[in-house]
Amino acid sequence: MLFIAVMNAVYRCSGKPLATKKIINNPSLAIWLALLPRPRLQFRLSMESFIIVLLVITSIVSVAFIIERAIALRWNRVLPPEVEQAVDRCRSKSDLPALRKTCEINPSPIARLILIAISYLNCPKNETIDAIQTKARHEVAQLERGLVVLEIATGIAPLLGLVGTIFGMILLFNAMGSEAADQSKFAVGIALALRATLMGLLVAIPSLIFWSY
Repeated sequence: MLFIAVMNAVYRCSGKPLATKKIINNPSLAIWLALLPRPRLQFRLSMESFIIVLLVITSIVSVAFIIERAIALRWNRVLPPEVEQAVDRCRSKSDLPALRKTCEINPSPIARLILIAISYLNCPKNETIDAIQTKARHEVAQLERGLVVLEIATGIAPLLGLVGTIFGMILLFNAMGSEAADQSKFAVGIALALRATLMGLLVAIPSLIFWSY
């Protein structure tokens, strides 16, 4: 109809008014008019798609880091049984070479701390403690690598869901404010609000559980 109004204005200026009925009754022109973009509908669909895509990306990143950290933080990788047994068998300085060899064969956070302790064995106590604490902080940072991503996902997912909820409520109130209230528009707004909230919680809850674990 916007196209028809523009064409009417153009033809009116030229002194040749446009026959609106002929345009509407023209099948090819009617199809062309039907294919014209509808900005409001496109904005609604693009905004909804944008929110859903962000939530899907957040969930994929969250799942990827959950799997990666679950593999990296397995008990046998952090504290290998071989290293634990070697520590139990170490009773004197003569057993240190065997303990060192076992730690070198089985690299792990606890094995690297033991190697630091062995290398500083003949140093002053304070220097040894400082070296072990420095290495321990480094190992803890490595073990916690990626957990900040889960923390971000835990915080951002509900906010994205809230954005979808607010946008759904905007659609709902816009439909209520129109002269010809359409029940389907009410349903679309409510569905978008609930869907975005649900997806945000489904992403945030598992991320929070694994981040806390």
